[in-house]
Amino acid sequence: MFPLRDHNPSSRFPIVTLALIGVNVAVFLSYLPLFSDPRAVNAFFQTWGMVPALMSQSGDWTGLLTSMFLHGGVLHLAGNMLFLWIFGDNMEDRFGHLGFLLFYLAGGVAAALFQYVIDPGSPVPVVGASGAIAAVMGGYLLLFPKARVDILIILVVIFRVIPVPAWLMLGLWFGLQLYSGVSAPTGEGGVAYWAHSGGFLAGLALTLPLWLRLGGPEFWGRTSGSPPHPVAVYSPTSIPRVRRRR
Repeated sequence: MFPLRDHNPSSRFPIVTLALIGVNVAVFLSYLPLFSDPRAVNAFFQTWGMVPALMSQSGDWTGLLTSMFLHGGVLHLAGNMLFLWIFGDNMEDRFGHLGFLLFYLAGGVAAALFQYVIDPGSPVPVVGASGAIAAVMGGYLLLFPKARVDILIILVVIFRVIPVPAWLMLGLWFGLQLYSGVSAPTGEGGVAYWAHSGGFLAGLALTLPLWLRLGGPEFWGRTSGSPPHPVAVYSPTSIPRVRRRR
């Protein structure tokens, strides 16, 4: 299940969202040559990633910030930037440019801290913007629970794009992070599930004052949980069915 776009247009140009995407891509390209040498790229992540064990020993907390601009591969980067593009512009629209930047950074730091608290002795570097983007998703859920999101469903050889309410897509995503975090052994699997969960909850908490300022339940009442403006209308997305060869 992959989100492709939402039907929630923003009223202002998302300059911060685009700048964050640009910075993440530029940083990734700056150390891309290191991937040809596993030892070099691991040393790089040990220096600039969030390594809980090193933080506990040295008290150096800079990795909480720098780790959210690092990625472990092209697919890791592409997936995170897609989620940021889909949900970030609407959050920037509501928070304002500076407010959204501060929200994003605070969400990323909170996510990394959550992962650290769960496993403070882990020697594995934590990298990626996933925690900060999870915060964006948590805030989006609070403000626009019924906004429609187009998702690509892949079932073996069947490909379909269907619109679903944001609460369903984001709720399933959050539930999967919690389940994976509880079921996977701590420090194994290569995915910081607790950073995702912590970032999502941080995004909800950081967005709560804005939601209350907008009217809280009255805001939902006025909009029925949908975007408080006309939604975007797209022509149906046609993806051909791939049939099994005989």
